[in-house]
Amino acid sequence: MVFCLCGGCLMRSLALALGAGGARGLAHIAVFEALDELGIKPVAIAGSSIGAVAGAVYGAGMSGKAIRRYVVDLFHNRGDVWRRLMLTRAGTIGDMFNGNFAAAVRLDAEKLVAQFLADLVPDDFAALGIPLTVVASNLYGRREATFSSGPLKPALAASIALPTIMRPVVLGERVLIDGGATNPLPFDLLRGRADIIVAVDISGPPADDRKDVPNAIESLYATVLVMTSAIINEKLKHDVPDLLVQPNVGAFRGLDFFQASAILRVAEAAKTDLKAKLEALLGL
Repeated sequence: MVFCLCGGCLMRSLALALGAGGARGLAHIAVFEALDELGIKPVAIAGSSIGAVAGAVYGAGMSGKAIRRYVVDLFHNRGDVWRRLMLTRAGTIGDMFNGNFAAAVRLDAEKLVAQFLADLVPDDFAALGIPLTVVASNLYGRREATFSSGPLKPALAASIALPTIMRPVVLGERVLIDGGATNPLPFDLLRGRADIIVAVDISGPPADDRKDVPNAIESLYATVLVMTSAIINEKLKHDVPDLLVQPNVGAFRGLDFFQASAILRVAEAAKTDLKAKLEALLGL
């Protein structure tokens, strides 16, 4: 994107890093809307977990408003969501009868992508309108695994493959899990690709006043959020993006997708703040 700043004409480009955090990642939609309203198109996107999914949909050409409509319509139809989820199980009823309860209820991330994203994203990275880097984690290599070319949907599946809830994804000789385990806010992958890097952290602030005890799955996800927040805080001690956007979505749990409308309402404040800061920075 070309911006003309006060004091002379200067080429300025913007790249977008989208963080991990489950349902809280629906707040990324407000960021897309802000960019659309300002007429800004990122030259590159890097995303981890839900951030990778959001980046792929936006990079495929859907506007922020269109993504909002899709998400709200989807999660207001609980029956349809549960029907699709049933089709994404990694195991079978036979696993349950054989005593393998974990396999029976675990989800297949690749089936999940097929059920919820089949009509929203292309099959290959090359078909995206905005270059995208997807972050997953190499389980046994104990390091991040990045994808920016080739088949898109398997990479997205690997990026969202949260252990216990989803079966790991095997690509080539690597066993891959959720990108949030190694790089939950991948703004570092955008260095040198744009003049301005905007990073959206959806880990949310601490909620020390909460006393409710989550169930087993929610405990797992809450633990992951503790780890991802720690990773992000450590990264920010050594390097920072040009703009850090932190929607106040800490009150929502990682699996609160049926709270889509509420998450989007809360994210409006971040949208307004981002627009003001970009207008000041870019002289729009």
